[in-house]
Amino acid sequence: MHARTLIITGASDGIGAAAARQLAGQGDRLLLVGRSPEKTAAVAREVDAEHFVADFARLEDVRRLADELSEATGEHGIDVLAHNAGGIFGDRTPTVDGFEKTFQVNHLAPFLLTHLLLPRLLPGGASVVTTSSVAHRLFAHLDLEDLDNTRRYSPRKAYGDAKLANVLFTRSLHEKFHADGISAVAFHPGLVRTSFSASSASWMRWLYHSPLARLLPMISPEQGGAILAWFLTGTPGSTWTSGRYYDQDRPTGRMNPQADDLALAEALWQRSAELVGLQSAG
Repeated sequence: MHARTLIITGASDGIGAAAARQLAGQGDRLLLVGRSPEKTAAVAREVDAEHFVADFARLEDVRRLADELSEATGEHGIDVLAHNAGGIFGDRTPTVDGFEKTFQVNHLAPFLLTHLLLPRLLPGGASVVTTSSVAHRLFAHLDLEDLDNTRRYSPRKAYGDAKLANVLFTRSLHEKFHADGISAVAFHPGLVRTSFSASSASWMRWLYHSPLARLLPMISPEQGGAILAWFLTGTPGSTWTSGRYYDQDRPTGRMNPQADDLALAEALWQRSAELVGLQSAG
C-alpha cells in the first residue's frame, strides 16, 4: 500500500494537533495547516510533517494555500482532506471579504479550498472529512437569504448555522462526486476540553472554561484527536459511510431537520459558489 497524503487544517492545536501526533510515524505524509505560524511549525517539527499557514478569515489566504498544497502534492494528489479549522466567535464581525466571520471560517473557506483542490482529489479518489458539531442540531436554522445572520445574530446561532452548513456540504459533496471516487463524512468529535470558544461572547465560553465544565461529559484533546484520526485512517464504505453524519464514531439520525433537505443542500452549494466567486461548482 502506497504512503498516503493527508492534509489536516486546524492542526496547530486541539484535536487537529492531537490527531497529527497519533498519525505520526505510520508512513503517511502529513501536511498540516494552521493560522499561527509558530504553533503550526512547532507541531510539524514534533511529528516530522510539512506545514502551511493560512487565516481562513481571509479568502486570499485560502486561494494561496490551495496553490501551495497543489504544488506540494503534485501528480500523486491528495488522499485525505480534513477540514478541522473553525471556531465560535464573539460579536458579529465581518471579514475583509465582507462575510460574517463564523460563516466564512467554518464553511465558506473549506468550501472554497475543497473546490480549488478538486483536481488533486479526483484522480484516485479521496476522503473529505469535516469536523462539524452537535451545535448544528441544537442552535441552527439556516436562512439562505441571511447566511450572515444580519437579523438574528448570536454567537451560538452563527456557529450552529455554520456547522449545519458543514453537514449539508458533506451531503452535496457525496451526491455530486461519490461516483467519481470522493467520499465525504461529517462528525461531531464530542465535548472536547480545548481552548474552544475562549474568545467567544457566547455562554458556551463559560460552560467550557468554568468549574461547570467538570460536570460535563468532556473528553481530552487526545480522545477527540483519536476520533478524527479514526476517520482519517478508515476506509470509506467499510469503516465509515460516505454522505453520513456521525456522533463521534457512531452514525446518528439525531440531526437538525434541515440536514436531510437535499434541495437546501443544493441551494447552499450554489449560493456558496457565488459568494466565493466560483464560476462552476458542480
